[in-house]
Amino acid sequence: MRIGLIIAFLALVGLLAVGLTLNPREVPSPLIGRPAPAFELPKLAREGRFSPAEMRGKVWLFNVWASWCVSCRDEHPVLVEYARTKRTPLIGLNYKDPSDDAIKWLARYGDPYDFSVVDANGRIGIDYGVYGVPETYVIDRAGVIRYKQIGPVTPQLIAQKILPLIEELEK
Repeated sequence: MRIGLIIAFLALVGLLAVGLTLNPREVPSPLIGRPAPAFELPKLAREGRFSPAEMRGKVWLFNVWASWCVSCRDEHPVLVEYARTKRTPLIGLNYKDPSDDAIKWLARYGDPYDFSVVDANGRIGIDYGVYGVPETYVIDRAGVIRYKQIGPVTPQLIAQKILPLIEELEK
């Protein structure tokens, strides 16, 4: 009986040790390689609505953000800089955030987005498997999710993963 407990304990310690070496920002998404979930939402501070179907034929970035999100504030200058390149459309999903707060936040820190859409109740975030904000998706010309970043986008991530993927998808 003692040997069985010792073996079970060592197996548990081994599993925990392996888990500690994993990067929580690299959670595999079941949506990678699948069509981006469809939706139609109102645009933030603009007339009209948006559906991902409008982006067919373009590679684009979809960034989930909120004014209450501390990590979004850290990520924001990186997105502002990326937007200056006009490399791809950058669409925001304002997640579970009062529109007035979101508009003030963008006015204060700059608006890198072509536009943002309002996901006031978080339903679209659920459809996209959002673990927490910020999250960023690379979506290809056919509307298929090719990459998901959990947590802030960094200059290194853009240079080493996102831009090379965009270049490949645009071929």
